[in-house]
Amino acid sequence: MIKVEFILASSSPRRIELLKKAGLKFRIIPADIVENNNSNDPIEVAIKNSYFKALKVAKKFKNNFVAGFDTVVEIDGKIIGKPKNREEAEIMLKTLSGKVHTVTTGFTILNLNKMVEIKKYCVSRVKFKNLLQDEIDWYLSTDEPYDKAGAYAIQGIGAFMVKEIYGSFTNVIGLPLCEFIEVLRELKWWIFARE
Repeated sequence: MIKVEFILASSSPRRIELLKKAGLKFRIIPADIVENNNSNDPIEVAIKNSYFKALKVAKKFKNNFVAGFDTVVEIDGKIIGKPKNREEAEIMLKTLSGKVHTVTTGFTILNLNKMVEIKKYCVSRVKFKNLLQDEIDWYLSTDEPYDKAGAYAIQGIGAFMVKEIYGSFTNVIGLPLCEFIEVLRELKWWIFARE
C-alpha cells in the first residue's frame, strides 16, 4: 500500500504553526512561484495563486494531498501586496488607517492520482484604528511588517492597530483553519492527517 502524505506547499511560519496547533501531520515543500496579481478581484487572485502553488508541488508528488494558500489584502478596490521596503510599508499602513479592509485567503487541495481538485476561499473584514505617525514609525522599526500582505501581522505586534474584525481570525493570519479542516473532513483526510 502506498503511503499518502499531506503536503503543505508553503514555507509560511504562520501557516505551519496553525496546522501544527490543529494536530496535523504534514510535510513542508514550498512552491516557489511568481504570484500573479494581474486582477483587481481579490478572490480570483487568491484562488489562482493558491492553485498554482499546489499544482507545482502536486506534479512532483501525484499520490499526495497537496494544499496551497494565498492571502490578499484589498482596500478601496485595490489589492495591497507585501511591502518591498519601509516607504511602501508606511504608505500601506496610512492607507489602512481608520478604514475597513478585506483579507481574502484562497486555498486549493489537489491529489492528482485521485483526481481531487478543491478550490475554496474565505473573506474577513478588518477595521484599523486611526494610526498616529509615531505609532506607524514605531511599528515600522520592528521587523514585522515587511513579509506580510498589507504590512501588518494581526497575530503579532500589529494587533494593536486592529479595532474590529468581522469573520475568521485565522484567515487574517493566512489560513482559515475552520474552513480548511471542514474540507479535510469531507475528504476523510482529517483522521489520517492526525495519526
